[in-house]
Amino acid sequence: MTGGFLYDRRFVKYLREHGDSVEVISVPWRPYGRSLIFNASFSFLARLKKLSPELVLEDELIHPSFFLLNKRLRHTLPCPIIAVVHHLRCREERPRWKNRFYQIIESRFFSSVDGLICNSRNTAQAVIRLTGNRKPLVIAYPAGDRFTSTLTEKDLVLRAKRSGPLELLFLGALIPRKSLHTLISALSTIDTKLWHLTVAGSSVRDHGYTKAIRRKIYEAQLGDRISFLGEVSDPDLERLFKRSHLLVVPSSFEGFGIAYLEGMGFGLPAIASQAGGAAEIVTHGVNGYLVAPGDVSALGSHIREFAENRERLLEMSLAARRAFLKHPSWAHTGKVIHDFLHNFKA
Repeated sequence: MTGGFLYDRRFVKYLREHGDSVEVISVPWRPYGRSLIFNASFSFLARLKKLSPELVLEDELIHPSFFLLNKRLRHTLPCPIIAVVHHLRCREERPRWKNRFYQIIESRFFSSVDGLICNSRNTAQAVIRLTGNRKPLVIAYPAGDRFTSTLTEKDLVLRAKRSGPLELLFLGALIPRKSLHTLISALSTIDTKLWHLTVAGSSVRDHGYTKAIRRKIYEAQLGDRISFLGEVSDPDLERLFKRSHLLVVPSSFEGFGIAYLEGMGFGLPAIASQAGGAAEIVTHGVNGYLVAPGDVSALGSHIREFAENRERLLEMSLAARRAFLKHPSWAHTGKVIHDFLHNFKA
C-alpha cells in the first residue's frame, strides 16, 4: 500500500507493456535484524541463476538482505545490478547511533550495485553524500495520475467555501515517521469546531505506536473529531480526495511523497515535511506549506489559517491543481526508467 511499492508496480507494468520480460521475486518481510541473515541464502542464488536475467533490479528497501549477498550474486550472474531508491533508512528520525549503524549497511549495499534509479533529486544527493560514489543514475519522478480527477475550478470554489469544519486528510500508515502524533498535538491547540480529521492508512504496522496515538487522542479529548478508516480502496481514497480540503502528512522524512501529488490532482494543498523530497512537489506558501519535523506551532498555525481564511484555501487549491497538471505522468516515469535500463553501461 506504500508509495514505494506503487512506484515499483507502475514501472514494472510499463516495462512489460513495452516488450520487456520482468520476473518479480519477493523477499520475505522480516524485522531488520533477521533480514541480515538472508545474506547467507544459497537457495535464492540458485533460483536467480535459473532465470538468467540481463539486469537485476533491487528495491533499496531490501538492502539489509543483500548488502553482502550481492557480492556472491556477481559470481553467479554476470549482469548489472540496479538499485531502485525511494529513500534512505539512515535519514529517518531516530537516535544518531542507530542511524550510524544503518549508514554502514546502506553504504555497503550501494557499493555492491552498478547503477541507481532515484525517485527525486533529494534522494540521489543523499546517496551520493553517503557513498561518495557517482555511479550511473537516473532521477525518475513518481507521478500522481493513477486517479482521474474530473473536478473543475467551479467545484474547487464550492468545496473551499462549503460551510462546516475544515476537512483534513491524513494519508499514511500509523508509524512514527509519518508523524500523526505531531498533527494531533497541533490540532489540540485549535478550536475543535474548526476542523475534522480523517485518517486513512494501515494501523497494524506498529501496534505500539497505534496504541500511543489512540491514548494521545483520548487524553486530548479529540475522539469525536478524528475518524480512523484503516486501509482504503482506490475508489474510497478517490472519494476522500474529492471531499477533503487539505492533505496533512507532516512526516519526519519523505523521499518524495506520492500522496501529496495525488492530493494535488484533486486540488488539495499539502502540508508536508521540509525533510526529504517533498519540497520538489510542494512550493511553500503557494500550493501548500513545508514544516520542520516536529514543529507543532507552525503546523497548527497553517491549519488554523486554512480554517479561518477560505479565500486563501481556494487560492492554494487552484495552485495545487495547476502544479499537478504540470507534473509528468506515470507513463513518462516508465519511459525514463525504460530508456535508462536499455542504454545502461556500468
